[in-house]
Amino acid sequence: MSKIDEEVISKLEQLARLNLTPRERDQISKDLNSIVKMFDRLSEVNTDDVEPLRHINADIVNRLRNDKVNGELTQVAALSNAKNNKEGYIAVPKFLKPKS
Repeated sequence: MSKIDEEVISKLEQLARLNLTPRERDQISKDLNSIVKMFDRLSEVNTDDVEPLRHINADIVNRLRNDKVNGELTQVAALSNAKNNKEGYIAVPKFLKPKS
């Protein structure tokens, strides 16, 4: 069985750029050890006669339909509903501030 020790917690803390309290380190250690224990239990399951899956949805067929263009707007029709337009485009107020 693998064990999550203080060294592993320190490395994870460094990689995640965390500053954990001793209580948090203890709780994370308990949680991770519990997860590792669950995976260790999975490794005890006999899978000798089980064929490996390449993909869990291997038997599902994705039924696609052809794209059909219909009901498209002309530029004039689209701009007719716009409150403001400029040079063939819909004009909107600026909402981004320049970097200063």
